[in-house]
Amino acid sequence: MSKKLSSMRCHECGSNYLIEDYGVGEIICGVCGLVVYEKVMNEGPEWRAFTRQETAKRSRVGTPTSLTIHDKGLSTVINRVDRDSFGRRLPSSTRLKMLRLRKWNIRARVHSSVDRNLAQAMAELDRLTDKIVVPNSVKEQAAFIYRKALDKGLVRGRSILAIAAASLYAACRFTRTPRTLKEVTKASMVKKKDVARCYRLLIRDLDLRMPIADPIRCIPKIASKGHIKEKTQQMAIEVLRNAGKKGAIAGKDPMGLAAASLYIACVMAGQKKTQKELADISGVTEVTVRNRYKGLRKVLNLDV
Repeated sequence: MSKKLSSMRCHECGSNYLIEDYGVGEIICGVCGLVVYEKVMNEGPEWRAFTRQETAKRSRVGTPTSLTIHDKGLSTVINRVDRDSFGRRLPSSTRLKMLRLRKWNIRARVHSSVDRNLAQAMAELDRLTDKIVVPNSVKEQAAFIYRKALDKGLVRGRSILAIAAASLYAACRFTRTPRTLKEVTKASMVKKKDVARCYRLLIRDLDLRMPIADPIRCIPKIASKGHIKEKTQQMAIEVLRNAGKKGAIAGKDPMGLAAASLYIACVMAGQKKTQKELADISGVTEVTVRNRYKGLRKVLNLDV
């Protein structure tokens, strides 16, 4: 295995094209052949794996710490499989003993009110992220925001579920993941009004700086649900870029703008999609799509 080491240079010719040979533990200049470094230690595992399953099977260490687990994954968990190291089923007396040990293990892991709060919140975040389908990075960010809120005492006297949903929505906004407040509240068991109130609380008290929502990022989501062609999507993106240059998208709902630009692109490309269809897919009203469509058409002087 070799790679270019641009941060080092050859002592002889000054070239930065260096090749690392893990087999002999040397770093060699690719121009003059000088051995620049020797006895280089490979700090990786001694085994090789080519698939994720092989990696999981051969790894002898635990997973890295994660904010999405209430204790960050540092505690020990007793497995629920009632079998010994040879795969034989445990006798009934041993199974009862292991059951009692598991109960005490769970109590030891979640012994304080903070631990119980985090355990409930992280379980709710797990459920919400599965429902609205967001990447793990967004889930980690949501857990980080919730932990900050807990440290500042913002959760006390408020619904854990509402703060968890608000943290997830804030994480989506922060990472520019196109998920609306309506989608998050629909997945949760909390009213939209309560989640919105908690979201404003997090923004104010945690001093969170949210980036401006980009309607272009909403286009692939709407297009995939509406089975809109890639060429039509590119036309919609171009419409929004041109409108952005003229300052016509500031302060407007990104989902409404994305749906309106897709409607314009569908008309231009001859793909049959109605305003109502796109409004239902994007989660906005038909009136919003119509108003955004009229605004874009007027600003860009489009004859559609």
